[in-house]
Amino acid sequence: MNILRTPESRFEGLQHYPFAPRYAEVSDPDGGGPIRLHYVDEGPADAPPVLLMHGEPSWSYLYRKIIPPLTRAGRRAVAPDLIGFGKSDKPAARTDYTYERHVAWMSEWLAELDLKEITLFCQDWGGLIGLRLVAAFPERFARVIVANTGLPTGEGWTAGFKAWLDFSQATPVFPVGGILQGATCRALTDAEVAAYDAPFPDESYKAGARQFPTLVPVTPEHASVAENKAAWAVLETFDKPFLTAFSDLDPVTRGGEGAFQRRVPGAKGQPHVTIEGAHHFLQEDKPEEIAALINRFSDANP
Repeated sequence: MNILRTPESRFEGLQHYPFAPRYAEVSDPDGGGPIRLHYVDEGPADAPPVLLMHGEPSWSYLYRKIIPPLTRAGRRAVAPDLIGFGKSDKPAARTDYTYERHVAWMSEWLAELDLKEITLFCQDWGGLIGLRLVAAFPERFARVIVANTGLPTGEGWTAGFKAWLDFSQATPVFPVGGILQGATCRALTDAEVAAYDAPFPDESYKAGARQFPTLVPVTPEHASVAENKAAWAVLETFDKPFLTAFSDLDPVTRGGEGAFQRRVPGAKGQPHVTIEGAHHFLQEDKPEEIAALINRFSDANP
């Protein structure tokens, strides 16, 4: 496996991202050297962690305005960069990326940090991977908030997802910062767009970002359908507090909250919310509202 590492100089001077870098190592499934995974870890080390999982093609920068309100409330905020994104290493071949490898990498990282009593907030691929972690380690999770995500098992796709899939595979240049802007209601600043482009000096670094849309198991023939069905079987017994917080303007995941509300026991009777005036990347549109929601939900479910 050929591993690319974004130069640190690409991340100099990022606005509103003062967090000290932390690194862990996860296994190369091909038997080569370890792969470096970056994560943010802020707040009291002995406090129960809030695990903030990003998706495609963002990175932990997505949570820069959410982390400070959590730590001010006395919480530990942990935000990893998925392999292939952010400050984490980037395998160079698209075939290096599979759904199951991502789950394995993040499972290894989670066990290495020995996180417990976790509050999970997950969006996009952060949910596809994060919910697999909940299913694999239900004893480590105290509560879950899902936003603009799903755990598909081959039932098909929305028109919004099909448009995204077609674009992601056809465009000759994968405009990461532009993609974030296109799925955010507010106008990102030039500096914010540049921050989303920063992990990718050129197209060779974007193999993971290119591959992710093709890995979503939206047909019965996709890999990981069986694994996601097994995960749903665990979630259907998960009775700890489980909240949905989807946005109102996301064409890709609209209506996806219903499955969680119907199928997860812990979702029964919870004060599910709709984040209004927010697109797919609701963390960019409504960060203060999301941070307040995490704090409120955690306080209400000690």
